[in-house]
Amino acid sequence: MSYATGSIKNICVAGHGGTGKTTLFERLLFAGGAIPKAETVESGKTTGDSSPEEIERKISIHAALAHIIRNDQKINIFDTPGSSDFIGDVIPAFRAAEFALLTADARAGIQIETIKLWRNLEGRKKPRGIFIGKMDDERADFQKTLADFKEKFKADPVVLTMPIGSGPGYKGVIDTLNEKAYLVPGEGLEKEGPIPEDYREAAAAARERLIEAAAEGDETLMEHYINNGSLSPEEMRLGLVKALAAGAYIPAFAGAALKNSGVLPLLDFFAGVCPGPVDAQDVLVDSEGRQRSIPLDPDKPLAALVIKTSYDQFSGKLSWVKVVSGKLCADSEAMNVSENKKERIGKLYTCQGKKLEEIRELAAGDVGILAKSPGLKTNDTLSAGETALRFLPLRLPEPVHAVAVNAAQKKDDDKLGEFLVRAAEEDRTFRYSYNTETKETVISGMGELQVNIILDRIKQNQKIEVETHVPRVAYRETITKKAGAEYTHKKQTGGHGQYGRVTLEIAPLGRGENYRFTNAIFGGAISKGYIPGVEKGVLEGMANGVMAGYPVVDVEVKVVDGKEHPVDSSELAFKLAARNAFRESMRQAAPSLLEPVMNLTVFVEEKYLGDVMSGLSGKRGRILGQDSVGGIVEIRAQVPQAELLRYSIDLRSITSGTGSFNMEFDHYAPIAGRIAEDVIKAAQAFRVQESEE
Repeated sequence: MSYATGSIKNICVAGHGGTGKTTLFERLLFAGGAIPKAETVESGKTTGDSSPEEIERKISIHAALAHIIRNDQKINIFDTPGSSDFIGDVIPAFRAAEFALLTADARAGIQIETIKLWRNLEGRKKPRGIFIGKMDDERADFQKTLADFKEKFKADPVVLTMPIGSGPGYKGVIDTLNEKAYLVPGEGLEKEGPIPEDYREAAAAARERLIEAAAEGDETLMEHYINNGSLSPEEMRLGLVKALAAGAYIPAFAGAALKNSGVLPLLDFFAGVCPGPVDAQDVLVDSEGRQRSIPLDPDKPLAALVIKTSYDQFSGKLSWVKVVSGKLCADSEAMNVSENKKERIGKLYTCQGKKLEEIRELAAGDVGILAKSPGLKTNDTLSAGETALRFLPLRLPEPVHAVAVNAAQKKDDDKLGEFLVRAAEEDRTFRYSYNTETKETVISGMGELQVNIILDRIKQNQKIEVETHVPRVAYRETITKKAGAEYTHKKQTGGHGQYGRVTLEIAPLGRGENYRFTNAIFGGAISKGYIPGVEKGVLEGMANGVMAGYPVVDVEVKVVDGKEHPVDSSELAFKLAARNAFRESMRQAAPSLLEPVMNLTVFVEEKYLGDVMSGLSGKRGRILGQDSVGGIVEIRAQVPQAELLRYSIDLRSITSGTGSFNMEFDHYAPIAGRIAEDVIKAAQAFRVQESEE
């Protein structure tokens, strides 16, 4: 069955690992009648965690999608991973949803991944709320968690459901919007009842705060509230809808999902108050990179974004699609704007976790799955006709943990590459490439856990043994003073010989200028027709420096003199002469090694700050500054790449697995002394090993 844009809601459940996201997801589906029985994570049978890796490790690794029909609304719900290693599956859900519900543990308070996700949502101006779960556990404290939330996010949440007791004394929640209690059921769904006498005063105060939030959503309602001191139930609902769509307040909910408590009022809030596609926009980019926002519009021609790619052993390649305008129909054609070619649309599906349900069309605002569309990939734009406009790609972080890999058996190398390419299609934070400079196959991702899970999957499913090692760093060589040299290439083999003489002068350029070539010959000592051969020879010489064989950068090269032979000269002869002249010039120009330096941003709890700063100093890091937001410190530094090859493992050890970081290349910097000597020795050993192979 197809639902119109105005009857669709897209919700994302996200948060720190272990805060109960998958349990809440499962209980929402059960309460909404989408599944007949709610399973536990420990059983390995939940709708959200269905892959072998998730069942074995009892954590979410992939985003799951399911839907509920509630009050004539189709509510699509994403369950997302909590580990920073799998942020690549959270970002597509953030892009597709109009509302994000962050989960928090009533015992632990607001944890680091939740803070980072909040920052991401803040940057998107995405409406969001918080569900404080596990209220039935010992040490659960709703008010303390709310206070922690206020301190860390500088926001005062509006309580929609408040707990009745906590720990062993937990009895259920009070719905402050509808003024009723939901009691913990013995089994099945929670039961409605009156608000307990000793909670009525607190519930009335929470409702008054709710009325104020509703009034702030509309000027007319605010005027009505000021004049009458209250709002009608319908005015409240209308005001809450408008204010939430504008991000004017943060709704807070309580519950104990494992006991099916706090779930029904949350579902009613999704259906009745949460913003839907009609309140949202997306961003298009033209061929020159200019951006413009467009509203979700069912009356416009088709425009849809592929937000995720996955593979199923029975259904093959699956493309997850968010329709932004028009409608997407099965057995039709659409233009793949990203590839500038037509795409055949075969079968369309909606899903309940791993279970696919065939449908005929998806309306604007809906999320569904295309099966067996081999030409589609994540970030592709589907359109009704030819256009230069495409959707802004997903904003994904750069990988931070890299490993060099190869198949233990040479015959498996191609097969290994095939499955690494597929893994990179499924998770766009995972990268696979062959580094021609270091002659290594390198995979990289958001952390050791993500990379190891992918390699374990290949080993178990494809029976390929994979060897791993730390990747080589792509160093560079340069010069530090001016120099010059002459070289004559002369060879006589019978018939036409080879002859070319080249005199070069070289000089250092500013860091990052890379290369400049000038023909400074006057008088025609070398014909213009041979100058391209000279430059080719220089570039060949720069490809392998004289210190450790690394590429040469930031050098100005001038051809100042030379000599040619009327019969034996050729472009090849001048190329060989120039290559050797450059290498000889470089030896005299005080060559030095350069290493890549990265911009590093580390996110840690304040209690680990000293250890992390000390660790960075020990890695030759230069601290640029730090900011503290709600107990989480953001440290900015510049650190040589060679010191960061295992940093994801080091940081996890220092911070008990709570810290994370981003990094990107910034510049090359000189190295000398013992460090340079070690780099040169390692390069020489690598060349010996390579020649033996």
